[in-house]
Amino acid sequence: MSVAVFGASGYTGGELLRILISHPSFSIAAATSRKYASKPIYIAHPHLKGLLFLKFSTIEEAMNKDYDYVLLALPHGLSKDIVPSLLDRGVKIVDLGADFRLKDPSLYKRWYGWNHPHPELLKEAVYGLPELHREEIKGARLVASPGCNSTATILASAPLVKLGARKILADVKVGSSEAGSNPSKSSHHPERSGVIRPYSASGHRHQVEAYQELSELVKDEVKVSIVPHSVGSVRGAFASAHVQMEVSELELWKAFARFYAGEPFIRVMQKGIYPNVKNVIGSNFADLGFSSDPSLPRITGFAAIDNLMKGAAGQAIQSLNLMAGVEETLGLKLPPINPV
Repeated sequence: MSVAVFGASGYTGGELLRILISHPSFSIAAATSRKYASKPIYIAHPHLKGLLFLKFSTIEEAMNKDYDYVLLALPHGLSKDIVPSLLDRGVKIVDLGADFRLKDPSLYKRWYGWNHPHPELLKEAVYGLPELHREEIKGARLVASPGCNSTATILASAPLVKLGARKILADVKVGSSEAGSNPSKSSHHPERSGVIRPYSASGHRHQVEAYQELSELVKDEVKVSIVPHSVGSVRGAFASAHVQMEVSELELWKAFARFYAGEPFIRVMQKGIYPNVKNVIGSNFADLGFSSDPSLPRITGFAAIDNLMKGAAGQAIQSLNLMAGVEETLGLKLPPINPV
């Protein structure tokens, strides 16, 4: 089966290509980049030199090629304009942007500043978190794959919500690669190295995704607030989801183990052992843990992921595998890299 990658020159695009190069079920039909159009892939991704003999094309050129699936790693707001024509051609889509993640079209004006032109597709799109929507993803034409902040928050919070939590306060720490490959004042190395600081602290737009998914999980309103923090690492996202409840750590362990039983990329830590992003870098694994403090009382769910893998490219390929009817873990059995 053939796959096109739109927006292939950034960090997430590079990870999609890295996985697909050795994937046993997919071949790469096209990889787009406006900046590097007509240039070899290795100009943007030197680490892929000698592994992929392909040149970047423009989106316009790629739209005229034949392929079965497309992975859209484009900036927010671009996918909505090309998804309808791709669907009309019979191409199945995994969109890594936010354009089809929210079910309520009115939320796009509030959180992204534009009116959604295709509200009918919001109803059809499946939120691409396999741990919550595996069966729906299998039959989908359009999957809206979540990013790292929402993925880590939802994974850390879901068992707590099942225990009765209805208000989640999530702290998410994320590495600099989340900001993308085009440097800005906030992502420039002298400004980013060694930093620990909050951003979008008064209401991060990814919290509406967590609100949507966790509420749907229990058919009840679950309020979520996310405060993301920039930290000096390059890769990794770590969520701490806090709830004011009294639950023993034994019951927490049972809740996490029960909720994620059989999940191929979820690793639940034992009582007293906490996740560490260093142990998931380069992989599609999510390491989960928990703690409790009866003096408040307070319970916390933890999730450690590689923001470019389980928080982006790896999770998108996981959904692609499900859509294509192949083994869910194909191309993703990559052990984490250590040391980092």
